[in-house]
Amino acid sequence: MKLLLVNPNLTQAVTDVVMAAAQAAARPGTVLQAVTGDFGPQVIGSRAENALAAHGLLDLVARHADGCDAVVLAVSLDTGLWACRELLAIPVVGMTEAGLLTGAMLAPRTGVLTYGARLVPVYRELVASYGMGDRVSGVVAVDVTPAQTFSDPERVLAAVQAAALQLVADGAEAVLLAGAAMAAMAPRLQARVPVPLIDGVACAVGLAETLAHQRWPRPAVGSIAATGGRAVHGVSPALQALFARAG
Repeated sequence: MKLLLVNPNLTQAVTDVVMAAAQAAARPGTVLQAVTGDFGPQVIGSRAENALAAHGLLDLVARHADGCDAVVLAVSLDTGLWACRELLAIPVVGMTEAGLLTGAMLAPRTGVLTYGARLVPVYRELVASYGMGDRVSGVVAVDVTPAQTFSDPERVLAAVQAAALQLVADGAEAVLLAGAAMAAMAPRLQARVPVPLIDGVACAVGLAETLAHQRWPRPAVGSIAATGGRAVHGVSPALQALFARAG
């Protein structure tokens, strides 16, 4: 089985940490390929950057998904998730959707922890779009940037631990680390937090493997059926070809 891990921002260090978390979670025999965006935002910290990253993500999928059994979106806003599901005949799993679903099976209420207060309302909207609002105890952001994960890792770990403990104090019975740059933090912090710490990348890899193994058919009708192969213009040849065969 082969999984494609897609990071649409331009930060290779994020892709590297996602790959490490995926390798730790994957079943024996699963082959992983990780790709990083080559145009768009350096990191995603706003709605506008997220919209731009969706184009980059579709382009990466168009160029690299052939021969893969499933796609994992290594981006915590699950950027372009439903668009990918329209265009591809293989399973596509978002890391935050996977983490929320896993949290719902582990505990009645999950807290969501991310970077940057600006994105807290965006994560709340994402949670609501998955119908998980009643299962999420709260969304909080740590006062650090994703870049500091690599430049000042001990400070970031301390901030994530403190925020996770606050979520627990406020009623969370599991905590989702919702940030691609947070991938692989959960094992390092689990002993210091009294509820499950959920790594969205690990959850997404496991669910992608399961869905690929079960070979569910894609819907032939409805809002995520194939787009009909209409032409698009001004995009890469690979993305043009993906749209052309989505019929």
